[in-house]
Amino acid sequence: MIPSVLPTYSRAPLTFVKGEGSWMIEADGRRFLDLGAGIAVNALGHANPVLVNALTEQAGKLWHVSNLYNIEQQQALADKLVDNTFADTVFFTNSGTEACELAVKMARKYWYDKGQPEKVEIIGFEGAFHGRSSAGIAAAGGEKLTKGFGPLLPGFRHVPWGDLEAVQSAIGDETAAVIVEPVQGEGGIRPMEDADLKALRVMCDAAGVLLIFDEVQCGVGRTGRLFAHEWAGVTPDIMMVAKGIGGGFPLGAVLATEEAASGMTLGTHGSTYGGNPLACAVGCAVMDVVSDPAFLEEVNTKAGLFRQKLEGLVAGHPDVFEAVRGSGLMLGLKCKLPCGDVVAAGYGEELITVPAADNVVRLLPPLTISEEEIAEAVARLDAAATKLAADAKD
Repeated sequence: MIPSVLPTYSRAPLTFVKGEGSWMIEADGRRFLDLGAGIAVNALGHANPVLVNALTEQAGKLWHVSNLYNIEQQQALADKLVDNTFADTVFFTNSGTEACELAVKMARKYWYDKGQPEKVEIIGFEGAFHGRSSAGIAAAGGEKLTKGFGPLLPGFRHVPWGDLEAVQSAIGDETAAVIVEPVQGEGGIRPMEDADLKALRVMCDAAGVLLIFDEVQCGVGRTGRLFAHEWAGVTPDIMMVAKGIGGGFPLGAVLATEEAASGMTLGTHGSTYGGNPLACAVGCAVMDVVSDPAFLEEVNTKAGLFRQKLEGLVAGHPDVFEAVRGSGLMLGLKCKLPCGDVVAAGYGEELITVPAADNVVRLLPPLTISEEEIAEAVARLDAAATKLAADAKD
């Protein structure tokens, strides 16, 4: 008999009932140190008082009016994003998946309005994850996402991760855009080299092709800059944002230059809930914290400490781990043992981590994690690895 909740998830046998900062409390009272942050969502930790106050204050005023009317909280958040990024304009969604749908539409509509309707193809990279909608799975192209869901949305081509020669060869008369995650999340915490991001920008400009950055997982302070592409000193034409921007409240956005957004005129896109007062009030509070240079400096300091300790962990457990990868507080442990076993062993030490492709365990703690909590997290990882190594010898 099918469960009342559609069984599309392989859930861990854990039920969390409360969160406090970097900690989650299980129904039986156990306290778990959270290195997952709801998959890079709870950027400011659980039950952050700044976000709680923003949400409850707004909840007492106005929840929803629809985009038939002006929404002052939406305008305020759009202004903050425009002031702090490359973008000239913002459209609000409820998720990263919805942001992908609009990014694809925006790129294709741009060329249609330029009198080149044949330019519909979007080039993506193998190992990517852009959500689970029809456009998202087609843009990523991996069999794990697409199997059984054909016919796939046409107009997408895929090249090996980091292979810029393949990108150059793939660009043709029908190419509308290139889409890339500056740091692949689901793909195994794989950063694209700064030089490669710069080269992609030059390549797209030379070919007259739009560049789309998917910063759903790697954005909003996760890498120690407000957005990950800032490390490379380049900007996209269109950018997808979600996860951390709402600090745990469902919120996404598409940011774009005026030129790239020029085709999205009255009636070309919409959302019932996108940009609602509740979400945008929380988003404003998140931006006020995360856009502060002092806050980002703290993220970088903690990221350096975390990485240093993880390098020591890898060196101490060569039969369990292979390497540390990633950027900022978006880190991954490349494993020699199955990454699922490492995640499960972490549960035994009351530690939350997240599996990814390429046999990688993701470490995505709240950006507010303390140095003491980082030390505790590595100690628990060490204990989990020690047990795994002992079990492997038995």
